[in-house]
Amino acid sequence: MTVQNMAATQTPLLEVSNLNTWFATARGEIKAVDGVSFSLASGEVLGLVGESGSGKSITGFSIIGLIDEPGRIVEGSSIKLEGRELVGLSAHELRAIRGKTISMVFQDPMMTLNPVLSIGTQIRLALEAHEKISAADARERAIKALRQVRISEPERKIDFFPHQFSGGMRQRVAIAIALLHRPKLIICDEPTTALDVSIQAEILTEMKELVAELGTTLIWISHDLAIVSSIADRVAVMKTGKIVEIGPAMGVLTKPQHDYTKSLLDALPSRAKPGQLLLRGSGIEDAAPPPRKEKTANLPPLGSPYLVIDHAVKRFEKPTGFLLKLAIKSGIAQPHPSVHAVSDVSLVLKRGEVLGLVGESGSGKSTLGRMAAGITVPTSGSIRLNGQPVMSAGRSPRKVTTRVQTIFQDPFASLNGRMRIGDIVAEGPIAHGLVTRAESAAYVQSWLAAVGLDPSLANRFPHQFSGGQRQRIAIARALAMQPDVVVCDEPVASLDVSIQAQIINLLIRLRSELDLSLIFISHDLSVVRHLCDRVAIMYRGQIVEEGDAAAIYDNPHHDYTRRLLAAVPALPVAAE
Repeated sequence: MTVQNMAATQTPLLEVSNLNTWFATARGEIKAVDGVSFSLASGEVLGLVGESGSGKSITGFSIIGLIDEPGRIVEGSSIKLEGRELVGLSAHELRAIRGKTISMVFQDPMMTLNPVLSIGTQIRLALEAHEKISAADARERAIKALRQVRISEPERKIDFFPHQFSGGMRQRVAIAIALLHRPKLIICDEPTTALDVSIQAEILTEMKELVAELGTTLIWISHDLAIVSSIADRVAVMKTGKIVEIGPAMGVLTKPQHDYTKSLLDALPSRAKPGQLLLRGSGIEDAAPPPRKEKTANLPPLGSPYLVIDHAVKRFEKPTGFLLKLAIKSGIAQPHPSVHAVSDVSLVLKRGEVLGLVGESGSGKSTLGRMAAGITVPTSGSIRLNGQPVMSAGRSPRKVTTRVQTIFQDPFASLNGRMRIGDIVAEGPIAHGLVTRAESAAYVQSWLAAVGLDPSLANRFPHQFSGGQRQRIAIARALAMQPDVVVCDEPVASLDVSIQAQIINLLIRLRSELDLSLIFISHDLSVVRHLCDRVAIMYRGQIVEEGDAAAIYDNPHHDYTRRLLAAVPALPVAAE
């Protein structure tokens, strides 16, 4: 019997009826969750999808009782777990349920883990919250819990602190804590968004196995439709606080009925031919043309070698003080081990092409990108743009060209929060004499229009914009320097699917109009396939495979490349 058939014949484990969660603000109440209803059977997995602000996370927080002032669950809302009404329970009663009957796994495991307590101590405290247990038994249960989520050497790592684990390992620990009391319902709020594709695949596999083994009901909250398709039995699509479509995962994701669901699917790179504009009608493709760029003398023809990375090496070494140097010299102490972030990499970016740099966290791709942009000094080797070095020589090398610029992953961290965006975009061009101060206002407005922003917003501050708008500001700032090469370091990693599509469209359009050469760094293989002409795969500081994007994706030669591609979640295809 299928899960859907079981759901029809059994009493639901969870019944959510007319859930309304509102937040009081100075401008009135915001209906974050507006009349949401659904039910779940034991062992069923529901994918709750939608973009930022759709209400999906607030729905999860409402179910587990984590809504604080100024938020409130409105009278008339109902959340029943095994027939017991949860709305209106006291804080004490909710604490008895939370963590034991209902657990939650957050997007950032550091929201769950205390950085100053060992993992073993944190698991012991979680056990003691709901049962009386000796220290020895708690340690044994903790080791078993870590082993259950595939953490190697749990007997040793139980005494580690959170900072000693990678992001994927920390998320495994958070899942282990959520599973301690064998809860009947687990709510997972974007638990794999920040993880590499292979670690994400491992977590998904483990969660599916654990759900099957324990019979746990799961709510998987995400904006990634491919991930949801690989784990969910049913899918509910949320928009502006409401569920606009719900049904079996295969049906919703292959034959969507609602226009919003269709638009989410249309925004996915995997649903279009490489290089095509996504999500037509978003307005980006109709944005104003960029200002005319000054001609750079002696530019090679399009397709010619342009940025050449030759035997680049980057080692990071911990600074050694005077006393330690003496101790090392006398044989009393050992030098600190150096980290080889990039090991003898040679790479050529042709003029006008997009080169994808792919690899997991720690592979060295961002370090290589920062060296190419003149931000990080190579330990050895050279980076040349059109035959000229990107950085000066000597003991204190510095970047000597403005022709290479960078777009960073987090625009909020890379934009000065105390400056107006007009000043942010104008600062570089004025400092390097590309425009005068008198010309800068019109120059900035033309670049804001080119990236699809209203030029009249130039006097606003970064915090007054959404994540996607901030990324467009970062792109305008980089392109206002009139570069020939742009290093894009995970520029769409944290964006919703439709905002991601808009940024991809913007890069496709501006690349064509300005003859830009791009180094596109990402761990999202579907985005790289859509945007890039060639791909270089990095693993432990080295390029293990390089070539035409279509050839590598269709016929990878290196085992690491095969593993990466095999780990990419794929949406189901509708039967003919």
